[in-house]
Amino acid sequence: MRMRDLAIRAVESNSSLPYEYTRLFRWWFAFGFPAFGAVLIIYWLMIARPAIPYWD
Repeated sequence: MRMRDLAIRAVESNSSLPYEYTRLFRWWFAFGFPAFGAVLIIYWLMIARPAIPYWD
């Protein structure tokens, strides 16, 4: 939401995006990339349904 607000403010003031936007984007990408990988793994688990060994 902060990135959105910074972008709106930049458009309204007809200026370039501030450095804070770039910093937030890097954090967003750093956390989003592993999350996307986790979603792919979950999808694979749903499709492949690998056998999970049980320990009794």
